[in-house]
Amino acid sequence: MLPQKQIIQRVKQHCEQDQKVSSCMMYGSFTKGEGDPYSDVEFYIFIADHQFDEFQSRQWVAEVASYDLMFRNDYDTEVVIFSNLIRGEFHFLPEAKLEVIKTFKPTGVFPDPEAMFIYDRTGKLRLCLDYLGGGGPDRLTAENVNYAFNNFVNAWLMGLNVMRRGELARSHEVLSQVQKFLLQLLRIRERNVERWLNSTKNLEKDLSAEAYREYALLTARLNQAELRDAYAQALHVAERLMAALRPAYDFELDEAMLLKLRAALLL
Repeated sequence: MLPQKQIIQRVKQHCEQDQKVSSCMMYGSFTKGEGDPYSDVEFYIFIADHQFDEFQSRQWVAEVASYDLMFRNDYDTEVVIFSNLIRGEFHFLPEAKLEVIKTFKPTGVFPDPEAMFIYDRTGKLRLCLDYLGGGGPDRLTAENVNYAFNNFVNAWLMGLNVMRRGELARSHEVLSQVQKFLLQLLRIRERNVERWLNSTKNLEKDLSAEAYREYALLTARLNQAELRDAYAQALHVAERLMAALRPAYDFELDEAMLLKLRAALLL
């Protein structure tokens, strides 16, 4: 058994034995049939309202399995590095916030809500999980195309400007945003948008060989010549994407804007 599945089983057992726990659900790779030896384990655990203020998350997780590190990240998620180097993410919330689960629906596709179920004594968890079922949000929209193109232009111009100023490290950082928005557009062109919010996940399997090569052109080491080439390639990719997508979507951006960017690159 994978060590991740052992942790999942221990979480389930601990929830069943702990009267403070009202409900528990899991999300991520193991709920989508994609879990492997490199996957994280991720949970939402709801605590009885009257016991939430006194609840000790560190002690609770330690009773599940030993860990070497536990901290809150920028998203207020409690991140755990277990002693076997499995990563875990835990969200501990009061039972009164159980219906926050329904707000997950716009974030993606949940193919098997039942696989997300761990424990419940409220009678409400399955109703919330069932709400997540069915098709995900429509990503193949003009709104998303324009969102990605507009943000690409903004990131591309910023990255070029700071590179010219000599801030290569900053330009390299901004390049990741250029990659992000072009990758979303590549996924739209390929009509493979299930991972819209986490576009690099399973990229090697999701994209065609041609699209993957286009994405590879957008990468660079921290070197001015490579950075400049990556920004130049990004424009080429953007132009091809616009040509491919224009017949199906109304654009706010026109070719003249890309020509201005091309001219800016030559300055």
